[in-house]
Amino acid sequence: MLFHDLLQDYSNALRPVEDTDKALNVTLQITLSQIKDMDERNQILTAYLWIRQTWYDAYLKWDKDDYDGLDSIRLPSNLVWRPDIVLYNKADDEYSGPVDTNVVLRYDGQITWDSPAITKSSCVVDVSYFPFDNQQCNLTFGSWTYNGNQIDIDMGMDSGDLSDFVENVEWECHGMPAAKNVIMYGCCSDPYPDITYTLLLKRRSSFYIFNLLIPCVMISFLAPLGFYLPADSGEKVSLGVTVLLALTVFQLMVAESMPPSESVPLIGKYYIATMTMITASTALTIFIMNIHHCGAEAKPVPDWAKVFILDYMSKIFFVYEVGENCTTSQKEKEKEAKLQMKENASAKVQGEASMSHNKYNVSAADKPNGHPNADLKEEHSPENINLYMCTCAHHNKITKNIEYIANCFREQKATCAKGAEWKKVAKVMDRFFMWVFFIMVFLMSISIIR
Repeated sequence: MLFHDLLQDYSNALRPVEDTDKALNVTLQITLSQIKDMDERNQILTAYLWIRQTWYDAYLKWDKDDYDGLDSIRLPSNLVWRPDIVLYNKADDEYSGPVDTNVVLRYDGQITWDSPAITKSSCVVDVSYFPFDNQQCNLTFGSWTYNGNQIDIDMGMDSGDLSDFVENVEWECHGMPAAKNVIMYGCCSDPYPDITYTLLLKRRSSFYIFNLLIPCVMISFLAPLGFYLPADSGEKVSLGVTVLLALTVFQLMVAESMPPSESVPLIGKYYIATMTMITASTALTIFIMNIHHCGAEAKPVPDWAKVFILDYMSKIFFVYEVGENCTTSQKEKEKEAKLQMKENASAKVQGEASMSHNKYNVSAADKPNGHPNADLKEEHSPENINLYMCTCAHHNKITKNIEYIANCFREQKATCAKGAEWKKVAKVMDRFFMWVFFIMVFLMSISIIR
């Protein structure tokens, strides 16, 4: 009977007010149930909401005493007038408005309409500090056709209701404050009120730390180790190129999920800085390898390089040759080498003198009676003169051969010493750049984690 009496002459097409000059107050309350998805690349937030709208219908009232004390009934929502409140920043191709659930009608004309809705709203995503970023997504609700003089929207609460919020694995919800705005659009002179709910989200960064950041840091620490590899191994440049390719893969993974905007995410900046550093380290490695392979054609190591690199920097970075320690200086080694060369020269002279003396004894022993002071005539005989001249010529030839061998040995030793100096210069530079790049990687890693 009540249903028949109420809807007998009722029309759901007209705004239910007794005075058309007055605005109808509609109270809006939003309950956030779940964040289904945040599409950073397309900047779309998908959320599951419960929307409650409350208003008074002047034509749907009754005296509950006339109907056995019945104070409320449930009616299909399509049978009564409903405000056309929609989500302004909707970003869905299909219609995804509130579900046509029943409304609760009270005897005094109050209508409460609770309906769930899955909304897709546009959200300006700022990924500057990804994966340690915070996002603010607005949900703006207002009437689509009625202005503020016809429908006035009020807030049921100062913020969205989060009592039934289901925690998201990627985002933390830190609040949902609400604000009422009255906007004058250029098309119309009437005010249009709306209520904007600002969803405050913070990204849970653990997933990205373990899957994107830590692997990148570990790979970055491999780059300086390329300077520690021996130059003769042939793998120094290969290591740098391999690390660079690995970081490129991670960079592409981040770029695929981020919006193509001018704002580069923090982790993207870290990747770019690390890739730049690895490129520089690879170029320096090529330069140092050229120094390492300097041969006999190269110029000697400059004096300033001997003093600064071989004497001081080698001790700072603990670069020593075989049999050398931290107490042995370069000058002492040069003195020892010169002393050894002098000893070899003196031994050579003594050997030549001994050879001449032995030859003289042999020629004297061959004289008659075996006495060196034989008759002068016999000594100056033609046979003895020829024997002496032959012995001297043979001795000069041997001396020249020995001098040639000694000179070749000295040249070879000088060439080896020059190559060894260049190799040590390259090794000292390797150690220097290794520590420089280790410090750079450490500082960059600390800065992004903080």
